[in-house]
Amino acid sequence: MTPPFVRTAPSPTGFLHIGNVRSIMFNWLFACRHGGRFLLRYDDTDAVRSKPEFAEAIAEDLAWLGVVPDRVIRQSDRLAIYDAAAQRLRDAGRLYPCYETADELDRRRKRQLARGLPPVYDRAALKLTAQDKAQLEAEGRKPHWRFLLEPRIVAWSDLIRGEAHVDCASLSDQVLIREDGSYLYHLPSVVDDAETGITHVIRGEDHVTNTAVQIQIFEALGAKLPVFGHHNLLTTASGEGLSKRLGHLSLRGLRESGVEALAVAALAVLVGSSDAVRPVASLDELADLVDLAHVSRAPAKFDEHELEALSARTLHQLPYEAVAERLAGLGVDGCEAFWLAIRGNLAKIDEARMWDEVVRGQLAPVIVDPDFAATAASVLPPEPFDATTWKSWTAAVSAATGAKGKALFMPLRQALTGLDHGPELAALLPLIGRDKALRRLAGEAA
Repeated sequence: MTPPFVRTAPSPTGFLHIGNVRSIMFNWLFACRHGGRFLLRYDDTDAVRSKPEFAEAIAEDLAWLGVVPDRVIRQSDRLAIYDAAAQRLRDAGRLYPCYETADELDRRRKRQLARGLPPVYDRAALKLTAQDKAQLEAEGRKPHWRFLLEPRIVAWSDLIRGEAHVDCASLSDQVLIREDGSYLYHLPSVVDDAETGITHVIRGEDHVTNTAVQIQIFEALGAKLPVFGHHNLLTTASGEGLSKRLGHLSLRGLRESGVEALAVAALAVLVGSSDAVRPVASLDELADLVDLAHVSRAPAKFDEHELEALSARTLHQLPYEAVAERLAGLGVDGCEAFWLAIRGNLAKIDEARMWDEVVRGQLAPVIVDPDFAATAASVLPPEPFDATTWKSWTAAVSAATGAKGKALFMPLRQALTGLDHGPELAALLPLIGRDKALRRLAGEAA
């Protein structure tokens, strides 16, 4: 296939949440899998609610996920392009002015519902004469502008859902421009997709009806249609929809909690598919796993506990090269041997600091039986230590004291680490070193 050009189009009106990640990652991974490109578009035509701090947070969240856009645009910079497209639609008779207030429209909808009719706009504004419009504007009313839908079935071959269609005769003509001249979602989205050459629009199934409307706008503008794909949505474990109001599920909140970005990406796209949710070592590996044809139509339930478990499992299999810079950022001067020794015991990477203290810092050893500890010290082999030192040493301690099993290993662990749990001591002992081990066996803080 021709390398795709996909996009994500968040509104900078709040923080991204795990539901947004599902669409973002489906697009990014699709581009990666097929050698395509990725556009970040800020849908910021809502000047009141769009905030620079949210735009900055979106960029930070994408970087954290490993998503690097090939191009970034802002709709607020492109108003002249939308103005030109709107004029073309007016000239073609597909964009018409309406003067009803929000209250009037609400009352009209309620009357339609009371009569058992669908609450579809009745196109009363099309019957207004030039004199009627002049009179309304003289009263101080400003028009909003609706797109005149053709009453026909719009069909497309959906990348995920297969053959799809919507009967536009059942829809209201969408408002494209507000009374103040600002643009709503549909027109800028279509114009940008067409003008930037987006080939595939992959988004949530809540946009299916929007797609039918937008296909008619594409056609009215004489623009080439992209391929559309609509995936199922993430819900909470209890089945509720996700929103920006759920701060604990925001990307920022998850990042600050120490969850692994790869785990967030993997769970976001694998949950609710035929592929088992499992840890991955890279986004390239994840891209090879994700096939849009395997995405289920049923809602995909997001479980925070499943994310925590997946995050730990992800951490456990990450190579040293993937975490070296992060360890340095934590102030941990750990080598590859240190990482391989401790990673299986971490729930979050910042716990590496504790094990760095165990290896390089000073701690108060726990000495339950001083005589046992002294005997153990007396048979501690000379350096250099390696992966076999722990086994040979414990065999010598057992021979000298008669201790076996937990009675042998626990006192040594407590003396060397001050704890009764942790990584395999066969890996930790060479990192701790002989001098520090002897001092701790002697009950000294070392």
